[in-house]
Amino acid sequence: MHPSVKLLIAAVACIGFSVHGEDVRAESAVDGASAAYVDLLDLHGAPQTPTDRSFNIFFDAGAWHGYSLPLADDRETGFSGPFAHSLAEGQWVGARFAALALKNVASPQDMSLVPTESHAAPGYLVRVFSGTDLTVRQTLFFADSWHALVRVELTAAKAQDVKLAVLGRAISPDHPAFGRDGDTVTQTFAHSNSKLATRLHTDGASAQQVTLSGTNYRIALDQALHLKPHQTATVFVEQTLIYDARAEMPPPVDYATAWTKNRERWAGYLKSAASSHLPGLPDDVARRVAVKAMMTLLGNWRAARGDIHHDGVIPSYSNPDFNGFWAWDSWKHAAALAHFVPTLAREQILAMFDYQGADGMVPDCVYLDKANNNWRDSKPPLAVWASLELYRADGDKAFLADLYDKLVRYHRWWFTARDHDRNGLAEFGSTDGTKIAAAWESGMDNAVRFDATRMLKNGEGAWSMDQESVDLNAYLYREKLDLAEVAAILGKTQDQQRWLAEAAAMKSPIQTRMFDKELGYFFDAKLGKDERVRVLGSEGWAPLWAGVASPDQAESVIRVMLDPKKFATLMPFPTLAADDSKFAPIKGYWRGPVWLDQAYFGVEALRRYGHDRQADDMARRLVRQANGLTQQAPFYENYDPLTGNGYQSRNFSWSAASYLLLLQRPANSSSR
Repeated sequence: MHPSVKLLIAAVACIGFSVHGEDVRAESAVDGASAAYVDLLDLHGAPQTPTDRSFNIFFDAGAWHGYSLPLADDRETGFSGPFAHSLAEGQWVGARFAALALKNVASPQDMSLVPTESHAAPGYLVRVFSGTDLTVRQTLFFADSWHALVRVELTAAKAQDVKLAVLGRAISPDHPAFGRDGDTVTQTFAHSNSKLATRLHTDGASAQQVTLSGTNYRIALDQALHLKPHQTATVFVEQTLIYDARAEMPPPVDYATAWTKNRERWAGYLKSAASSHLPGLPDDVARRVAVKAMMTLLGNWRAARGDIHHDGVIPSYSNPDFNGFWAWDSWKHAAALAHFVPTLAREQILAMFDYQGADGMVPDCVYLDKANNNWRDSKPPLAVWASLELYRADGDKAFLADLYDKLVRYHRWWFTARDHDRNGLAEFGSTDGTKIAAAWESGMDNAVRFDATRMLKNGEGAWSMDQESVDLNAYLYREKLDLAEVAAILGKTQDQQRWLAEAAAMKSPIQTRMFDKELGYFFDAKLGKDERVRVLGSEGWAPLWAGVASPDQAESVIRVMLDPKKFATLMPFPTLAADDSKFAPIKGYWRGPVWLDQAYFGVEALRRYGHDRQADDMARRLVRQANGLTQQAPFYENYDPLTGNGYQSRNFSWSAASYLLLLQRPANSSSR
């Protein structure tokens, strides 16, 4: 069987090499287009256990397997990994990938290499080593969602013949399960149909030696590489993770174009960063934060596998609970992705609508195994906003037309299943009648405003809280306006007029039932009562973001937002006023920390009502006061508004998305 055919059937990792005849000039370790963005995140780390997530991991192209740079003082070649995110909640299955054993044929001993550089850049990891008359550069990147490649470049100062072997080892004795299939090393896993495989492939007929020993494997070329002076031999090490080896057949990799295509893809992403700008913030800082946000979103990108039918972005690979797609996370991700990778934004939206129920409901979250999908609740309705942001970015009317009926059904579902008293204002709720699932549906799981709520049954599988939430109805009002805009784009004039009329009908009830004149702020309203849940939270500026507040109401709310004792804290816009007795910024989750989506909506709320100067000031503070954000710190799930320290999950996607939206204004402004 031809080696390339066998490679495809086995869907394995492989190595290919070619020796270039031209002279090669010394290159920087970092690709030129990436030089301004090198080491935005510290990607060094070595797993101590299979579940170790204490450091950052490199993923790209939708891959479910990732790698890290070894620790700075690690002298061994290769990379840490892989981490297989699709196995259970995710686990390291390898401690070292693409380590090299090199031996000069003229010498009885293995060659000694000294590490000289180690970097993370947009789209790749790189390590450089020097030896006697030899320089070795290893660049790890992804060709696609299946294949991780390490491009190994060997440049000799003088002619020599070098024997090469690739080494790898598992993370622990419990995780090797190495096998041999001809010249292929495979790794399989208990209670899983997944497979990781490695094979040495050459253009010639050189024999290959495969050695398995406990947690280690070695694949060696029998034929030595002949290195000419000042010329480079290039070796590609490929590793493929197959989620279901019974059904999946990954495509082969074109070694000749893989690196070029990777660089072209990332050049496209980086091009959009050039427009990143925030008045009063140096543009180079804005661009670096924007690129780090892109790297975070693409690091959490996962391709369609198993019961997930479209690509999307998980909340954070650093948290074992987050290996699926969540609804309102997805809408925020899509709104940001629209401006630098619209193809993925479309996929993200479709991944959730793939599971839209017959009644129009979109579930809270979806997983590789659909049995784990959460149908106990949905999430706040921002799908039309995200879809319209995508259209504004790429002008894809056909996609909008295909999505329109789905968006309408989801919007209608809220009023069918979540309007207990049928007064045109909705409540958060659940399908199982539990308060916890209803709180999840709000997205603000333990918000103070829900402390005293009770559940009311609307019908079979439909329950509501006994309060109409102001953010929910602001979002629904905004959805009606956005649906009117979508209808106009699609030439649906009657639909457009109907949506505008429905929005107008919601406006007065929101303004009268949910605005408290005494406190000058919007609150949730208790069902059947002229009573508001007087908790000063971030939900109170949602009517400004949506444009449903009157000018006078907006001015009152803005005075509260800009009060340093409440929301204009060091890092502004906490989810609960800082002078509330239940304010808990570190461990409070939704009881005081800054969540960047709500902070972004706060900035846009100020802009909508003409307070651009204050909006710019708050946005700058969100960038500057988040500790480490302009250095190497990852994006966190939330932040302490009093210190700027990040907490909860690292590498959090919607924080990255929110910062990207802040820095891309006005092109994607919500204040139109």
